[in-house]
Amino acid sequence: MAAKTQPIIVIKRANGHGGHHGGAWKVAYADFVTAMMSLFIVLWLMNSSDKVKKAVAGYFNDPKGTATLMGTTVTGTGETVKVAGADDMQKLKEKLEQEIKAKADLQKLSKQIEITITPEGLRIELLEDKNGTFYQSGSARLSDSGQELLELLAAELKTLPNSLLIEGHTDAAQYSDDTSYSNWELSADRANAARRLLQQDGVRSDQVTQVRGYADQLLRVKANPFDPSNRRISILVKNQEGTPQGLKGAAPVSVSPQGAREEHTAKK
Repeated sequence: MAAKTQPIIVIKRANGHGGHHGGAWKVAYADFVTAMMSLFIVLWLMNSSDKVKKAVAGYFNDPKGTATLMGTTVTGTGETVKVAGADDMQKLKEKLEQEIKAKADLQKLSKQIEITITPEGLRIELLEDKNGTFYQSGSARLSDSGQELLELLAAELKTLPNSLLIEGHTDAAQYSDDTSYSNWELSADRANAARRLLQQDGVRSDQVTQVRGYADQLLRVKANPFDPSNRRISILVKNQEGTPQGLKGAAPVSVSPQGAREEHTAKK
């Protein structure tokens, strides 16, 4: 009987890769790319101008975008947008005072020009004397000195993004017996005349947000309602939108840009 043939067993071993190593390498690679990107940003900043450095620092200090320095304008032009803050108000105040002193015609009026920094912003007040310095007596027509001063102010204010509020005030003396035109109308017309000249000299049409006339409701010298300095024009460079302090209880007359009554010449 023939011997049984033993089956031939062939063992094949597969030459493949080892087991799955997981995704840890991806995390390491992402960290490496991030580190390289950070390095390039630092190198770029080191060679950038001071304006760019301040803009980037302003963003990281205030990511919500309310910082005084932002990286670009709304149109994305890459220009630095600067909103006048407390420090800038002080610089503007000092600059205006220096420019007023530099002009011989205005230097003699420096005691009638008050520039103060308030919680609302920078307040510039033009105070009248008994002879009428900035406006012709009993009228909303600006004098030569008043026009020169407002032209100087416009040259500085038009460069700011801050909005402006213009107020007119009178003393307690009755304007005239004409009930159709009183201290209310005169104070509003004088404020509006100032607005027109400021915009004529470059202040943007949307920069003046309010023009108000208060008559004698917010006296500067309350102990003497007839003091000439109660007749004044106030220009407020506002820090932010809001109702100015001290206005509660007053009933201002807001006027439209259409003409003011400038031909009234009753003695005031």
